[in-house]
Amino acid sequence: MMKIKEVLIILIVLAIDLITKTIVQTNIALHREIEIIKGFFYLTYTKNIGAAWSILKGQRVFLSAIAIFAIVAMVTWLFKNKNEKFYIRIPVCLMIAGALGNLIDRVYFGYVRDFLGFIIFGYNFPVFNVADMALSIGVAILFIVTLFEKEGVNGES
Repeated sequence: MMKIKEVLIILIVLAIDLITKTIVQTNIALHREIEIIKGFFYLTYTKNIGAAWSILKGQRVFLSAIAIFAIVAMVTWLFKNKNEKFYIRIPVCLMIAGALGNLIDRVYFGYVRDFLGFIIFGYNFPVFNVADMALSIGVAILFIVTLFEKEGVNGES
């Protein structure tokens, strides 16, 4: 069973994602760059018709189907593993919120709205959004937990 805190985490992250995307979409012209930290961080509104790094461009139905499958699998896992540790459940909630945010964009607009840009050691990192951050943070936390936890997920050795 999903707990109220988990539903709230999903809804809050999803709301932040959708609100920030809408603010950028309505206030920044497509592909215009607004430098926030010189040579490091900028805002730019882009339309991503693919997945990360724009792979699978134009595969809207396929990417949507994968997202729906992943969301259903993660929600099912939360319901079936109600006694799992919070530090495993919370990252799953972040991943659900991220997948939902990008799925909503993909279904409603036909593309994902990205706007956060970074230049790291001269490399112009692909533009992303809050949903992408939630997904990445969730995956990273689960990876770290599985590396350092004595027992595996669901108490397996």
